[in-house]
Amino acid sequence: MRVVINQSNYLPWKGYFDLIHDADLFIFLDDVQYTHRDWRSRNRIKSAQGSLWLTIPVGNARNLFVNEVPLPSGEWRNDHWNSIRHAYSKSRYFSKYAAFFSEIYSKPRWATLSEFNQFLIKTIARDHLGIQTKFIDSADLNVTETKQDRIIALLKAVGAKTYISGPAAKAYLDPLRFADEKIELIWKDYSNYPEYPQPHGPFDHAVSIIDLLFAVGPKARNYIWEKRQGP
Repeated sequence: MRVVINQSNYLPWKGYFDLIHDADLFIFLDDVQYTHRDWRSRNRIKSAQGSLWLTIPVGNARNLFVNEVPLPSGEWRNDHWNSIRHAYSKSRYFSKYAAFFSEIYSKPRWATLSEFNQFLIKTIARDHLGIQTKFIDSADLNVTETKQDRIIALLKAVGAKTYISGPAAKAYLDPLRFADEKIELIWKDYSNYPEYPQPHGPFDHAVSIIDLLFAVGPKARNYIWEKRQGP
């Protein structure tokens, strides 16, 4: 079984969904320390004024786990939806997804940042990208180890044969440990994504998945994994 372990992010970029697609099982690692000004609570879109951050104002959550961070109330929901609408209303497939996102921002029903992020990720993956990967939460596996030992313990708990990791983890994961546990370690390659009809200036791959959805709609899969080979 091929497994990916990652924290939930807010409207993540296409590479995050590429990782999900590569796996049989995706484990949300949200029972770990929340990191301030990170992808958990923000992401970027393209706007007529350039790159624009959408940031959920969670405040000072430094002493909380990701799954303990409350999802705040306030005007940020309207602000985010208005920013998305202004940036992408002229995109070819905006109308296809507008009702879904409009409801997300107008009818809040999640208590925590983790719940909100996980809902968005799972819904986009399953309903809009056709990904069949199974999702579970690390908190349900009762693993107590930390750092690299935690990753290995989670993999062993689900019977993983292969672990697919983003390349940033090369800074702290030891391939020999995985070899000792007879778990294949594969580093994800994010290169060679094809460009698509993106609005607002020079092309930028490192923006939220919604940029791709609004631009090409049901063909989004073609621009994430169908034109690329393996991880």
